[in-house]
Order: sequence, then structure tokens, then C-alpha cells
Amino acid sequence: MAEIALNRLKTIPRDVTAWDRLKTNKNWLAIWFMLPAAVFLILFLAYPLGLGIWLSFTDARLGRAGIFVGFENYEFLWEDSTFWLTVFNTILYTTVASTIKFAVGLYLALLLNERLPFKAILRAVVLIPFIVPTVLSAIAFWWLYDPQFSIISWSLRKMHLISTNIDFLGDVWNARWSVIFANIWRGVPFVAITLLAGLQTVSPSLYEAATIDGATTWQRFRYITYPLLTPIIAVVMTFSVLFTFTDFQLIWVMTRGGPVNATHLMATFSYQRAIMSGYLGEGAAISTAMIPFLLAAILVSWFGLQRRKWQQGESND
Repeated sequence: MAEIALNRLKTIPRDVTAWDRLKTNKNWLAIWFMLPAAVFLILFLAYPLGLGIWLSFTDARLGRAGIFVGFENYEFLWEDSTFWLTVFNTILYTTVASTIKFAVGLYLALLLNERLPFKAILRAVVLIPFIVPTVLSAIAFWWLYDPQFSIISWSLRKMHLISTNIDFLGDVWNARWSVIFANIWRGVPFVAITLLAGLQTVSPSLYEAATIDGATTWQRFRYITYPLLTPIIAVVMTFSVLFTFTDFQLIWVMTRGGPVNATHLMATFSYQRAIMSGYLGEGAAISTAMIPFLLAAILVSWFGLQRRKWQQGESND
């Protein structure tokens, strides 16, 4: 009798719970796969970002938790001339470096996409500045810009183009252009190789048809290459702007923000205030002030892609 009762219990349909549906629903499969990555992002990105924003509203210092002070840190920064100088430096650094990196990177991508001898070796050589650790690149440029032993100054003196060594990192504007050049040297390979990958997806038949129709090199670039590369250009330039705007290692190793704060970026200035000086609240406020600029760069790229409706087979109004 007990066995019969047990068999009857097994045959009674059990109510399907919400958890059972989640485990078996194929629509939730992607969420289960993305869950580990989501946990990682929340733990190492979202939490530090939220903590930094919270610290910007406190007077926290090294060794002291601090109390809530509202917008006091932001009011102080609003009246701080050094902060506005770093904002100017950051915008100048990002604008000039990103523009030149795009122009040079696009030229190299077009060049490497042609039939050249030793093309594989050339592509590997182009990648060297990007794969070298940033600190090593910064130290190398620091030696190149040395006021006494600079190979650049020595070469120019041997060619009788200058009479005295150039003070690359001691003069305000010389230092700005010097660090910008170092950033360009390091960032061009990323732009070039990424755009080259995009060029590999363009069908050669399009160029052949355009050539038969009598299109010039510029017309082929203007009406075939550039439109098809637009999505990749938008993504590449967004990352390039973000990487350049938040650059820290290159500046800190080469100049520490000097001379007289001429090369301080918002990232290095935040580190100096928060870690070197101990004012965590002010440093967090400077870092938080970077968010609107970064969001603006992302939104420009996003809206630019949204306007290209022809990519989805729609008309581009």
C-alpha cells in the first residue's frame, strides 16, 4: 500500500514555480551567460564609480572617513584657477592628439591596405608603439626630451639648426606639445590597425566598379571607403578620445603635471589632490567632473551612428 501511495504522489503534477521557468526558459539563457560578466562589472566598475561620486560630496581625507558636505568641493573647484587650467590642458591634449591620431592612423591604414612588399612585417612594426608598456614609452620620451642629453637637440645642433639645447619639458608650451607628441606616437597604431581591419571588410568589387565608371582615387575614398568605414571610425574615435582624456601614466612619468601645472590633466590633478595631498573628497570631485566630458564624447558617437540609418537598409534622411 505504501508503494502505491508513493507512486500516486509521483504522478500528481507539481506546480511550476517562477524559478523553474527561469531555469528552462530559452529567453533567459543569454542573461545566465552574461551574469558573471555583470557581477564583474558591478564589483570593479560600478561600485568604485559610485564610491567616488559619494566621496566627492564629503570632506574625506587619507585616514579619515569624512562627513557629507554637499557641493562644497565642487564650489571650491569652481573658484580654483588650477582646476580650470587642467580642464584647458585636458581639452587641448585630447583634441589635438585625437585629431592627429585619426589623420595619421587613417593614412597608415590606407597605405597598409595596398599591395606592399613585406606588408606583414610593416603591420607588425606599426604595432610596436602600442604594445610597449606605457611607462617604458614615457621613460624613453623623457630621455629624448632631456635638457642636456637629448638626442633631438644634439641632432639639430649638429645640423646647425639650433645653437642651444631645447628645453622640451621645462617650457610651458614646449612641454604641452612634447607630451601630445608622445601620446600621438603611442596611440596611432591602435587607430591604424583597427581601421585597417575595417578596410579588409570592404569588397574589392566596389572599387573595381567605381574604377570602370571612371572614379578617381579621391572619389573612391569619398563615396566608398569613408561611408563604409563610418561605423568603425565612430567606435575607434570614441575609444581614442576616452583613452586620451583619461591619460595618466604618460603625463605622470614624464612631467608630473609640470612645469607650473602646464601639463596637468584632470586625471593627474585628481591623483595629486587625492593621494599626494590626502584630500580624497577634492580628488574624487575632480574625477567626477570628468564624467560629463566622457558622456558627451560617447553621445556624439552614438548619435552619429543613429543618423546612419542606411546601415540597416533604411533611408538616411
